[in-house]
Amino acid sequence: MNAMSPQHNPILAGKKALVVGIANEHSIAYGCANAFRSLGAELAITYLNEKARPHVEPLAKALDAPIVLPLDVEQPGQLEAVFKAIEDQWGRLDILVHSIAFAPKADLQGGLLDCSAEGFGRAMDVSCHSFVRMARLAAPLMTEGGTMMAMSYLGAQKVVPNYNVMGPVKAALEAVCRYLAFELGPKGIRVHPVSPGPLKTRAASGLKDFDLLLTEAANRAPVGELVDIDDVGFACAYLATPYARRLTGQTLFVDGGVNIMG
Repeated sequence: MNAMSPQHNPILAGKKALVVGIANEHSIAYGCANAFRSLGAELAITYLNEKARPHVEPLAKALDAPIVLPLDVEQPGQLEAVFKAIEDQWGRLDILVHSIAFAPKADLQGGLLDCSAEGFGRAMDVSCHSFVRMARLAAPLMTEGGTMMAMSYLGAQKVVPNYNVMGPVKAALEAVCRYLAFELGPKGIRVHPVSPGPLKTRAASGLKDFDLLLTEAANRAPVGELVDIDDVGFACAYLATPYARRLTGQTLFVDGGVNIMG
């Protein structure tokens, strides 16, 4: 288990952050939670189900999270229960991180032409529309403005071999972020798609030939190495600070520059 990062300037002190998508200490969502906490924010953390709970609860405890709840966005009522708990305990929310994605294995590992309608629909519901539902519930709690972030990938904008159905799904997610940024801007709420480079996470392990993707990214990155979950976490933390108060809607790449390469 990673220890909590050393305390930095607590610029997020007093802020309340909901982080959705921690599966274990290698998750991008954990990198975000760790960064927010080290900058002074208080956390609400979710875990997918009882199978995931033993992997997530110790991390939540180490991060002093007062709210730790199950959340499977395909289960009716669970999303509403999370936001009800936040409203009851905190009365408000400042930061939301959506770091969940899903596609049935057969649909993910086959080409887009072979993706079933059901598989495409589930991938879109869990990986994209669930962010719309979260935003709808979060916005009334962001009474002093706030920041919402959803995790994307380069495959949303360019073809990445073997990314398959998730490419169009992440493209939709990035478009959703732009439209939510427009709709929520008058409330002082900023919305960003964040696009990390490839990372060895549990979710990524479902992609075919993922190790080749990692090697290629490291070779092509101008900085000459892969990013890690702390890089993504602190980039997201920056977006949640007043330093980023005029930024919204743009995709932030945290990939060592891979996205600029032809």
